[in-house]
Amino acid sequence: MISSGKRQNLGTAYYEKKNISRNHRSARRLYHTMAQKIILSKTARPELASYIEGLGYEVEPFGPIDHVQEPLRCHPDMLLCRLDRDTVFKGEQARLSPAYPSDIIYNACSTGKFFIHNLKYTAPELLAAADEMGLIRLNVSQGYAKCSTCVVSEDAIITYDRGIAGAAVAAGLEVMVIRPGHVELPGYNTGFIGGASGLVRDLSACTKIDPAGGRIPRPILVFNGDLSAHPDFRAITDFAEEHGAEVKFFADWKLTDIGSII
Repeated sequence: MISSGKRQNLGTAYYEKKNISRNHRSARRLYHTMAQKIILSKTARPELASYIEGLGYEVEPFGPIDHVQEPLRCHPDMLLCRLDRDTVFKGEQARLSPAYPSDIIYNACSTGKFFIHNLKYTAPELLAAADEMGLIRLNVSQGYAKCSTCVVSEDAIITYDRGIAGAAVAAGLEVMVIRPGHVELPGYNTGFIGGASGLVRDLSACTKIDPAGGRIPRPILVFNGDLSAHPDFRAITDFAEEHGAEVKFFADWKLTDIGSII
């Protein structure tokens, strides 16, 4: 693990806090309140969908879409970005194309506090939405930021990408760096840990009280497949639990990238 107390030189990056007026709503049409909905690839196993529905969510199947490589056509993180618990940004299919970097303009990772992407290629309307919400920008060289990043909390992530890790550490996040690979993605040599996971909450079991008196659902970090086969399994589960998240995985199939659990 790389702790936020270490400032290792793992990649060129910057971060900044944007002062955005809450009265500015130019990007509002581009995203939707979805606190009780999860977007899941149409290729996801029914066991995964049933588990998420059992937590109290409506599961919306995603895909196929055009303008991306065939294996990614049912990957929601190619078109959608969950900016926080309640908000999902939806891009425009017509702006995508199969060639990099036109395929990654929406593949940003938001922790709900930090917005991580190669900002040179981020779609302007997505960046405007992130700025409007007051997210802290983290610029990295990785265009597939969401694929590469597993969000554990607003201030903690898991990634194999050292450029993302370096930017996150510099911004004050806690980061677990894992070994690359060990994730399936049909049509490619390997998939990615972010694309094989998602942070959800048990809406039926609110175990904490927030300062305003509301009840906070228990966070669960869900992995699509057998996380126990990953060589960093124990470190991943320990890190998640240290940051208040229970871990759920499915031993009946290989850990597989399905374009994130959004």
